[in-house]
Amino acid sequence: MTVTQANESASSQEPQGKAARPAAPAADPYAFVIVPEPAGAPARADSVLQAQVALDRAGFSPGVLDGKEGMSFTSALKGFQEARGLPLTGQYDEATARALLGDRPQPATWLVKIPSGFAQGPFFAVPKDLNDQARLPALGYRNLLEKLAERFHTKPEVLVTLNRPDTRVGAGTTVRVPAIANQPVARIEGDERGWGETLASLGVAKDQPQADHIVVDKSDGVLRAYDAQNRLIAQFPATMGSQHDPLPIGAWEIKGLSRNPDFHYNPDLFWDASSSDQKAVLKPGPNGPVGVVWIDLSKPHYGIHGTPEPQTIGRTESHGCIRLTNWDAARLAQMVRSGVKAVFQE
Repeated sequence: MTVTQANESASSQEPQGKAARPAAPAADPYAFVIVPEPAGAPARADSVLQAQVALDRAGFSPGVLDGKEGMSFTSALKGFQEARGLPLTGQYDEATARALLGDRPQPATWLVKIPSGFAQGPFFAVPKDLNDQARLPALGYRNLLEKLAERFHTKPEVLVTLNRPDTRVGAGTTVRVPAIANQPVARIEGDERGWGETLASLGVAKDQPQADHIVVDKSDGVLRAYDAQNRLIAQFPATMGSQHDPLPIGAWEIKGLSRNPDFHYNPDLFWDASSSDQKAVLKPGPNGPVGVVWIDLSKPHYGIHGTPEPQTIGRTESHGCIRLTNWDAARLAQMVRSGVKAVFQE
């Protein structure tokens, strides 16, 4: 008998005439409980991952948290250094580490227990063909490991590396993850598409600093957000344009935001579409072509959006749009609004 069956059986056998027990408050499906480290466990040497986690928390995203140095890590360091008035070395030097970590450094990773609500799914076998995707009721995660990876701003392969090969992933199991904090499910006026839950499922806070304007820099491969005093307040690695669909250089404007959007597929707008493709509407989900958010631009058919493949950010081409990881796109969506200027430069 499963736990659910046992509870149902017990409730059906309550003596008649007694007052019903008050319902227990629903558990937050996104509240991961931190588990203490095993006694006597040696200290972990995760300096790069620790820096990546701290950069992510500060709003200077290195993209996928993987503990590896590379272009995205260097760019994130430069962004943080610029914002803090440090020399732009792109190196994780002593001054940068001190400014980033402070006097009480947070760990690179935590052991957490997976909440049962988070583990429930539903999960989907997502086909590659967009017309086939249009037949699905949602474009959700393929499995719990993928969902867990996005919640902690990494990829499944990193979670496998952080844990023992025999580690099981499921409700109530303990796993090691990058130390990205819980965020409560936000109450958002007019939220009809579960955006508050999406933010919590991605570990993204509802309240973010507000951007006055953004700059997409093709040569650096990043999107930068600035406040009204032209101070750099956030930076995200991005995929932008290709030979067939180049980044539209110029000054544009954000026209609106669509959170957890449907995707209206029009093969006439894609040079690489199959001749057999038909127009279709794809349901929302993190594995949809534009991920969890579409930030519409004044340039027709162009926008800033998420992605079903976070590991490809900065490493592949796009159809001219600006693509971010889902967690970075969600964070940016909380920083911008209609009317914000967007400059695209070489």
